[in-house]
Amino acid sequence: MYAIRHTFTASKTSDTIRGMGKAGKVLKQVLEEYGISQNGLATTLGTERGTVYRWVHELRDPSAETLVEITNALRTLNPDAAQTFVQRYLGDVAQGSAEGDS
Repeated sequence: MYAIRHTFTASKTSDTIRGMGKAGKVLKQVLEEYGISQNGLATTLGTERGTVYRWVHELRDPSAETLVEITNALRTLNPDAAQTFVQRYLGDVAQGSAEGDS
């Protein structure tokens, strides 16, 4: 029983979403493509640049709630960047179709 609780605690505190690193990879691409600095995004989000650095370098994934905040911050900085982030991160889901739909 202790091992099960320990495993649950470890996964509970990881604060990640499935696909570790995907959000960071996409975020890095979008920031570079649209000339948005990590500091600019951090300032708009009201967080520290180190937090954005950890996402971009895939050291930590943002939570689902934070992904919404990132999208809103990108929308403030450059609406096209926000749209690209969502499309690349969510793929077909953002277009209203599930994977495998024809």
